[in-house]
Parts: sequence; structure tokens; C-alpha cells
Amino acid sequence: MSRKYLTPNIIKFLAVAVICFLLIFLNPQSFFNPVRGLFLSVAFPFQKTFYLLSRTIAGTGEFLGSIGDLKKENESLLKENNELSAEIAQLNDEKNENGSLREQLGLAPKQKFNLEAAFVIGQDPQRLGNWVMIDKGSADGIREEMPAIVFEGILIGKVSEVTTHSAKITLLSDSNSVVNVVDSETASRGVLKGEYGLGVLMDMVSQQEALNNGDTVVTSGLGSNIPRGLLIGKIQEVRSSGDKLFQQAVVVPRIKYSKMDVVFVIKN
Repeated sequence: MSRKYLTPNIIKFLAVAVICFLLIFLNPQSFFNPVRGLFLSVAFPFQKTFYLLSRTIAGTGEFLGSIGDLKKENESLLKENNELSAEIAQLNDEKNENGSLREQLGLAPKQKFNLEAAFVIGQDPQRLGNWVMIDKGSADGIREEMPAIVFEGILIGKVSEVTTHSAKITLLSDSNSVVNVVDSETASRGVLKGEYGLGVLMDMVSQQEALNNGDTVVTSGLGSNIPRGLLIGKIQEVRSSGDKLFQQAVVVPRIKYSKMDVVFVIKN
């Protein structure tokens, strides 16, 4: 098929055309300047159009490339901004913790007891106020049965479980909590019991003893390693026990256990 179209005449024509084209564009001794100028004049509009089109395409490519680079730069800046925000939040949190610790250390009875300060890191998930977790443990000298207080010597409970770097404090409101206490105004003695996270009750008080609403209840220091005089709260209501043999007093704790952030364990 190719031999049919490539006849000797066609081959001759193509050869002459190529030679003429080369002579015009190579232009030896500027002989073909008129012809070359005429050709360039005819081709100029098309050349200009193709040049502008190529510039537009190149500019569009650069623009799209710059959008991609800008997107990557924005993602990088956003990541850096998030990291800085996280660092600032952490620093602010540490600042607040340190400020709270310094403030409460100033109110804690450091002269009377060997105290270990700790932050609350967990609490009863059932919101019953039965226990809290702190960030200090056996590595810091914490042992079971050590009393735990907050600022100004307010008793909140005792250490019940200890690991190397944490400890569980059973609060006074837990049903297993039992502490010997005394009415500081009348010297009436009794036993403080937890009411399943609902509050605390001063029980086993003789009918001959005096209990009054508004009286302050403190630890008596009897029968345990809890020092005398630690504040519990105030009597809200006085009533008789179910068997009528003793008096009972509903005691409102001095502090809300759910609001604690710093506690002190008495180690001596």
C-alpha cells in the first residue's frame, strides 16, 4: 500500500519542498529574506496566539501548584498551632494546679503532721462519693489506714488500697467507713458511719449525752491511728436510733467530696 502512494513524482515533490523549506529558514547569505519575511508575517498571528496560550497554560499550572503548596503550608501551620495550643493548655493547667497546691499547703497543718500532698486523679464512677484515687503511693511513703485530710485539717477518709504510684482513699461517706468522733461543744462521743455515699451519721451516742443542731463534730482520737481534733462537719439533725437506745446525728461534711482536687495524707 505504501509503494502505491510513494510514486517517483511524489518523492520528487517532497524532496523539492523540503529543500525549499530548508533554504528559506536557513537563509544562506540572506537570499530568501523577502520570502522568509512574508512567511513569518503570515505566521505571526498564529505564533502570537500559541505563545499567549502557552503562557496561560503555564500560568495556570503555576497557580494550581501554588494552591497545593499553600494547602500544605496551611496544614503545617494548623498542626503547629494545635501543638502550641495543647502546650499552652498544659502549662495553664500546671500553673493552676501549682497555685491550688500552694494555696492549700498554706492552710494545711504542716506544723502538726508529716503531710504528703497529692492530686485527685479519679473518683467513684457511680457518683456515690465512696472513694477517690490520688497520684501518690507506696513510693512516696503512703500506707493503708493512713488518714487523709484537706486544707485546715478536715478529715475526708482513710487510705484503703496502695500501689507504687497511686492510692485509693475510702471516704467517710462510704458504708464501710467507721471513725470515732466527738461533739466539740458538749464532749458527747459517738461513732461516725458512712451512709452509702449519701452522707455521714454520728451514731451510738448515749441518750444521756447532749447533741445540738449546729454543733461541730471532730475526731476523738480513740481506737485508731486518726489524730484527735480533725474536723468532720456540723450536726444538721438529731434523732433517736431505731431501737431507741441511742441518739443519732446527721452530720454535714465541711467539704463536698466531689469538689476536691488536692488532698494530704498524714504519714506520721
